[in-house]
Amino acid sequence: MKTYAAKLLLACAPLVLAACDSGNTSTSSNASQTPNILFVIMDDVGIDQMASFGYGGLTPPRMPNINAVAQAGLRFRNAWAMPECSLGRASFFVGQFPPRTNIYQAIGPNDLANSHVSPFATTAPKLLKKANYESGLFGKFHLGGPENNEAGNAAPHTLGWDYFYGWLGGLPGSIDTTAGGLAAPDTHKCGFLPRQNRAGTDFGACFKPDNSCTDISVTGPAPHEDAPGLQCIDSGGVFAPNQTCSDPRPGWVNFNQENAYYVSPLVINDGSYVEEVPLTDMRARGYRTRIETDAAIDWIKSRPTNRPWMATVSYTSAHTPWQQPPVGLLSENTISLRDSLDCGATGAGRLLQNQMIEAMDAELGRLMVEVGLAQWDSNGRLVYDPAASNTTIVIVGDNGTLGTAVKQPFAPSQAKGTAYQTGIWTPLIVAGPQVQAPNRDVENMVNMVDVFQFFGEVANLNAHDEAVQTLDSTSLMAYVQNPGQETLRTINFAMGSFNYQANNTRNAPCVISTSCTQIPVSKSVCEDNQGVWWGPGYDDPSVVDNGGTGYSMCWEVNKALANDGQSQVTINPETSIGLRNEQYKLVRNITQEYDASTPNSPRTTTVEQLFQINQDKNRPLLDTPDRDLLQAPTSQTLAIYDDLKQKMDQVLASNPLCPGDGNLDRVVNGDDVENWARIARDWGKSSMYDFMVSGAFDGLTNATDGGIIQNNLNTNCDPAYAIY
Repeated sequence: MKTYAAKLLLACAPLVLAACDSGNTSTSSNASQTPNILFVIMDDVGIDQMASFGYGGLTPPRMPNINAVAQAGLRFRNAWAMPECSLGRASFFVGQFPPRTNIYQAIGPNDLANSHVSPFATTAPKLLKKANYESGLFGKFHLGGPENNEAGNAAPHTLGWDYFYGWLGGLPGSIDTTAGGLAAPDTHKCGFLPRQNRAGTDFGACFKPDNSCTDISVTGPAPHEDAPGLQCIDSGGVFAPNQTCSDPRPGWVNFNQENAYYVSPLVINDGSYVEEVPLTDMRARGYRTRIETDAAIDWIKSRPTNRPWMATVSYTSAHTPWQQPPVGLLSENTISLRDSLDCGATGAGRLLQNQMIEAMDAELGRLMVEVGLAQWDSNGRLVYDPAASNTTIVIVGDNGTLGTAVKQPFAPSQAKGTAYQTGIWTPLIVAGPQVQAPNRDVENMVNMVDVFQFFGEVANLNAHDEAVQTLDSTSLMAYVQNPGQETLRTINFAMGSFNYQANNTRNAPCVISTSCTQIPVSKSVCEDNQGVWWGPGYDDPSVVDNGGTGYSMCWEVNKALANDGQSQVTINPETSIGLRNEQYKLVRNITQEYDASTPNSPRTTTVEQLFQINQDKNRPLLDTPDRDLLQAPTSQTLAIYDDLKQKMDQVLASNPLCPGDGNLDRVVNGDDVENWARIARDWGKSSMYDFMVSGAFDGLTNATDGGIIQNNLNTNCDPAYAIY
């Protein structure tokens, strides 16, 4: 098999490899009409969940509708994403690896604009505007804002979307264990009162914030009918057991409490206005996956026929907190498992995640039918003919599966948040009229940054020519149109680390089981993932008593445990980087450890591992610790290691610093002066014009930053380059 040599693109303006041009041909069976694009994002659904890709373990989630699309299109079985949500999403919306975007982990409220998608970047919707596309995004955003972002809740519009209906943050709020004020906290782990046979009730009144009310009772056998409490929150209400609507609404009813997938504050933005929908509005209440689907259906059906569109349906599912979906979205076999599930029970998460993925699949099928992309047959199966519509469908996972839900033979300890295969190997499906020889597997290496270029290819745009930023992408269209296409990538890359916060602070530590991580952005997120928060407010005298001050880093947790005479926890790598060629993969993990010999500062530990990997359907070669080739290196493996290490270092150095350049053009000029002056005057807080001083950002756009621009004015910076 021919391979293309890795190439360094040594120019300030983005260039495109000759190999990438192979996809710039007609992208539609109807050349007179530009194809529409339906882009579907599954959250925390790695390759390990996908029966259509040959995996899924003993109990894969049911995905008949996604399977139907996969059978009618291409299954890219060797696709890498990034280890977490925001950087994974940035990769396919701007076509860049994290060393360019500075987005290294899931964006939280303390992360500065320097670790948000830049408003100056050419995003996918901005790119497609050049071909007259309209773009809508429905569901989870998680690319920046509203905190530390000048655009606030209008961030999606600033990044190019014409219409947004969803949630800017990364995940729903916690489960309301009071069930709307009915009980004390931690009483109802799933957010609703269960049925009578589980110490609940089978009838009651469902009070809603629009002053309506519905009496609900169930008589059918559990679990084939949802508990009245679940039916009530699904319809937007709060359930009062053993009452009727003729009774006064109880004083304890609380409509202002988030409840995971059933009550979420909503943002709507069409460019001319931003509406923050409160929890008391019925639009913010109901099953979140259904809300996301309904919004996409309404928008797609309202599009004019003479203009192409791109609809991004960014499902929140199956991100934690795990919570039962409505029974109507599940199959008979899945329903039979519901009655024994308790959201707080060990092991329940795996089954709940399966249910949530199945419900998402059901809603995607409904979307496709209602917008005319498919139909149901007499047995309720999805019938999808790609040639029957001028729409390209792309389905992806944004990162690997959360560890506690990982399917065999993948490694739960090397899942989401790491650059091991379980954390970054994700599904990628492409279907539509452009696909030649459908129902085939593509085994060539691809990266989610290539999806950005593919959107341009669908619209007959050369993304490398059109984007202001240097891209890390190569062609997907080449594989779509040519079943015999040789591999275009010589390397693949993924990375996770810390985002930028003011004065180099970090997310606080969270101990999950016996490991410490700094991925969760808050105490509630930590606890939603069955963790114990050691950050501000920590106060557990039974373990370590520090009076509630908390700790800032995982190494400090181990210091406290050691001083208290207790066993230390494993610290998950704070920086995890993976790079591979066709057969071998290098993983570099960097961790700050507690060292008793230097108790007031951490010891930075770098560990590198080399693995031979593949994507065999029966027994894939994974990068588990027992398979590390550097444990007993040979001259051959050392040569492979040296080559991959050199390429990893090249990628990490591919975006040299350019002090004073805030708009990504790698030139410091009058545009930067004007941009800085406006932002400093009108905003003054975190922005792309807050420059690093002494290795840190202060979270302000002020005179110090203006001075950096003046000191570097008329500088042409060292060129950014790409390595494939």
